[in-house]
Amino acid sequence: MIDASQIREHLEVVGSDGGHVGRVDHVVGGEIELAKLDLGGALKHHLIPITWVDHVDDDGVHLNLTQDDAKARWREKH
Repeated sequence: MIDASQIREHLEVVGSDGGHVGRVDHVVGGEIELAKLDLGGALKHHLIPITWVDHVDDDGVHLNLTQDDAKARWREKH
């Protein structure tokens, strides 16, 4: 289980294929809100569940699905 306190603002979020998904804005409940000013997010806030996180290290938040899968399944914040 991932400790949500390890997920820090501005960490890069990358897919299992190494592709850029976004940057962490903050953690809200069981989800990571991605920064909307990141080029990967098309200038919108997106939410991804913490359950997608494989591990967190100094290089970023690494997901257990690819960049394309994450972007196909993320939820846009309204």
